[in-house]
Amino acid sequence: MKAFLILEDGTVLEGTSIGAQRDVISEIVFNTSMTGYLEVLTDPSYAGQAVVMTYPLIGNYGITPDMESKRPWPDGYIVRELSRMPSNFRSEGSIQKFLEEFDIPGISGIDTRALTRILRDKGTMNGMITTNEHYDLKAALPLLKAYTTGNVVDKVTCKEKKTFEGKGKKVVLLDFGAKDNIARSLHKRGCQVTVFPAHTTAEELLLEQPDGIMLSNGPGDPKECTKIIAELKKLYDSDIPIFAICLGHQLMALATGANTRKMKYGHRGGNHPVKDLQTGRVYISSQNHGYVVDTDTLDENVAKPAFVNVNDNTNEGLSYVGKNIFTVQFHPEACPGPQDSAYLFDRFIEMMGGKK
Repeated sequence: MKAFLILEDGTVLEGTSIGAQRDVISEIVFNTSMTGYLEVLTDPSYAGQAVVMTYPLIGNYGITPDMESKRPWPDGYIVRELSRMPSNFRSEGSIQKFLEEFDIPGISGIDTRALTRILRDKGTMNGMITTNEHYDLKAALPLLKAYTTGNVVDKVTCKEKKTFEGKGKKVVLLDFGAKDNIARSLHKRGCQVTVFPAHTTAEELLLEQPDGIMLSNGPGDPKECTKIIAELKKLYDSDIPIFAICLGHQLMALATGANTRKMKYGHRGGNHPVKDLQTGRVYISSQNHGYVVDTDTLDENVAKPAFVNVNDNTNEGLSYVGKNIFTVQFHPEACPGPQDSAYLFDRFIEMMGGKK
């Protein structure tokens, strides 16, 4: 069946329908990873977005147990070529069936690299995936321009707390859309990890008497999370060690008076170089974000830049003055992806008084 991708600038690309056969409007973003499509699909940070994979062949090793959550989260999936016959002894099914099962529409057979160039040149924009060959472009464009992702953290966060027992340090993980490998990375270092829903109050978290607090990644515009930001102000004042990743990094910056801004097309992929400003060392990182902390709005008495993106000099991390708090924009728990920055979990263990 034919399918069409309509962008808000009026561009129309024709391909073949994959997954669920229904219309969807979403924010269109691209990911440059050459592998790990399953982890991309199951990353809650993609809620409210349709993902373009720049690597041309997707699905060749099927659906495996390597998932970052229990289900896929993107609104739509856009690929150059979809493998219909996966070859992998661990495969449990195909991408096609996976998308159908979770009612996610997609499109294949379009030039995803040309589409990526459009998004890079003009910036991230909204789009519609439709199988209606008689679509009304004039009627569709106002709908596309009006779309916003909204507060998608509420959609992806866990509904009740859960604990992974351990004999080491006691960590509470605030779930804004956490990838499973964050809890795994802490747990394999001996931590007892208790995962809490995003809107848990600071008072409830502190009642757990944790050795440390972990703030997770997640989707959407951080400024939409006003109630969460208010609670993070209280956690900042608690003097408990805090480590934050991605959305958690942005929310802590907002909670302490800094500002965030939307990027032209964001960073999404597994090969982004970041520089540690203290040591000068460069690490290759996995990233997935469309917003960034504006360092011009930082109070130097509160926080200082700790990492910077080598490609565009945007902020990639903060160190908080007089506090056991550090935050990063990239993903040290990346899986698959570069493990260069996994040592940051060891730094967190040491901040809590443990041994790495």
